[in-house]
Amino acid sequence: MTTMTKPGLDMPVHSPQDLVDYLAGGARPRKCWGIGAESEKLVIMRDSGEAANYSEIAHLLSRLEGTSPWRGVRERDLLIALSGANSSVTLEPGGQLELSGELCPDIHCCWGDFLRHHQEVIRAAEGLGIAFLGLGVQPFTALDKIDWIPKGRYRVMGPYMSRTGDMGQRMMKQSAGLQVNLDFADEADCILKLRLSLALAPLFYALFANSPLLEGKPSGFLSTRGEIWDRTDPERTGLLPEIFAEGAGFPTYVEWALDVPMYFIYRNDAYLDLTRERFTFRRYLREGHGAHRATLADWDMHLSTLFPEARLRPQIELRSADSLPPRLTMAVAALVKGIMYDSQALAQVWEIFRHQSAQERQVLNRAAWRQGLRASMGSRTLQQVALEVVQAARAGLARQQVRDDRGLDETVYLDEIAEIAESGITLAERLLQRWRGDRNEKVAALIDHCGFNELTSNP
Repeated sequence: MTTMTKPGLDMPVHSPQDLVDYLAGGARPRKCWGIGAESEKLVIMRDSGEAANYSEIAHLLSRLEGTSPWRGVRERDLLIALSGANSSVTLEPGGQLELSGELCPDIHCCWGDFLRHHQEVIRAAEGLGIAFLGLGVQPFTALDKIDWIPKGRYRVMGPYMSRTGDMGQRMMKQSAGLQVNLDFADEADCILKLRLSLALAPLFYALFANSPLLEGKPSGFLSTRGEIWDRTDPERTGLLPEIFAEGAGFPTYVEWALDVPMYFIYRNDAYLDLTRERFTFRRYLREGHGAHRATLADWDMHLSTLFPEARLRPQIELRSADSLPPRLTMAVAALVKGIMYDSQALAQVWEIFRHQSAQERQVLNRAAWRQGLRASMGSRTLQQVALEVVQAARAGLARQQVRDDRGLDETVYLDEIAEIAESGITLAERLLQRWRGDRNEKVAALIDHCGFNELTSNP
């Protein structure tokens, strides 16, 4: 849920067309396309497996502060993030540590950025008794035992989440995921990619399922995180059936977003709470709020508080993958780039999904959380679909011919996820097979399964 500073956001908004133009302004020529990877990890105490509290996480950030390239970001004199030249390290509501990497031209660049961050964090954590997990949900700690990170926006979002759905606060404090950001050339390209990103959500939940635990026990889901998101807030989550309608475009997304209730606006270094009444952006645009009138900054912030499986901000953000072990972190971005940035792969994969109904997509999404790659999509399993999609992405990356200094192309980042697709056994199922013994044995299994330890330069 990171919000990066963007230029020109102080401009007033006069009509919905200004909001459409803002999304359209995200278009870039093919030669300028980049790929962004945002990765969240859980911070736990190494001796108990319980979630680290804010003071322990702030100590970690303070060790990183001042080291190149990080500068501390504070609210009310409390350290809550680190800012770099092209990337940031932020804290999610329950202390999840997120790297929002720089926008890169290729996956090799994304991996290098992630590897540098990974090594910095591991070194900074020495002697603090904390560990980091690439896991989709906190494995042990109960919701009410996890500290709220002291950010102003969370003081608004937290109480509101308790009134919408029944798992909104679990989403905020207990879950962790991976996000991939990608570019588009024009409206038609954007809508095709957005449709496919939404349609791919069940496959991503299944292929990257890595959250089978909740509060110390198997939850009954392979992606508990998927179930949590579905029960967070029905007005701002889901698969956006409107986008699949004939003739959908930027105005379709704007019309949906205009009617989602707002959390807040930001004025004079403070968040102004708008949740005490149903204050949609459409109403805000029409009436304002007190002396305040809508700006593009308000719209940009509102877009950051919408949580469909894929969204526009104005780049396309895919949000369905659980947090993964570090060696697999770039697999999601590689899969997306191989499909979305190669016209042949894009057409091939869209053909798999294009005839689904909205109900079929929703049913498949729910099945993926429980059954993983065994879930049925028509006459095939998601395992069979995954094998075809991974192969299409591999071919797409090979055609893009981007090589690192060792001569390896980007297909190397797909190797381990291809093995999961071939076996049909998800990371979640592999963890459950090891979930036995006392607390110490379970913590050891977690750290071995998805812990952030020293990495080599190889993906």
